[in-house]
Amino acid sequence: MVAVVERQANPSQDRGALARMVMALLDHWKLSTEDQAALLGIAPGNRAALTRYRKGEPIGTSRDQLERVGHLLAIHKNLRLLFPQNRDLAYRWMSTRNKAFDNLTPVDVVKDWGFAGLLMVRAYLDRARGA
Repeated sequence: MVAVVERQANPSQDRGALARMVMALLDHWKLSTEDQAALLGIAPGNRAALTRYRKGEPIGTSRDQLERVGHLLAIHKNLRLLFPQNRDLAYRWMSTRNKAFDNLTPVDVVKDWGFAGLLMVRAYLDRARGA
């Protein structure tokens, strides 16, 4: 008889891993603290939350914040697929002015439009990738 060990889902642990992942991504993008907060939908001066997430504390339980993290990771995936040989461009893209966004950076679009801006940036990349 073989004993089967099943991994018990631990939502808090999973949200901690998501927090570390998204903070590493924001570090790769070299964004200011204010921009990082804006992308995550938290108050611009909330450095404490960013520090907690960086340490792996679970990212917020709100649907908005979890969806934001999902879209940010999808944006990263799209950029890595669009620029497989140019990691620097993939990491710089979010803070580079783009004609498709009226010469704003994708980060500025999210800051100006909030969650809708995040969806606009993701949709743009999805289309560019042919998804």
